[in-house]
Amino acid sequence: MKNTDIERIMANMGDAGCSRTDIDRVRNLYEAGFDDEIVKCLRRCRCDLIEELHRNQRRVDCLDHLIRTAENNR
Repeated sequence: MKNTDIERIMANMGDAGCSRTDIDRVRNLYEAGFDDEIVKCLRRCRCDLIEELHRNQRRVDCLDHLIRTAENNR
């Protein structure tokens, strides 16, 4: 992996909302030459974002239910 690649990856991680800790971890893994571990870290970050998406979807579903209930009780 080239140095420009890791800089782009780190910038994209920030854009995706990854934590500073995870971004720093990726840099450290790159500097240590652990490219396979970088992929594992990125996949874990993705899983965290998917879990957050699901939590937010449940919240939206609850609000949708409340809206339907309120509309039906008018």
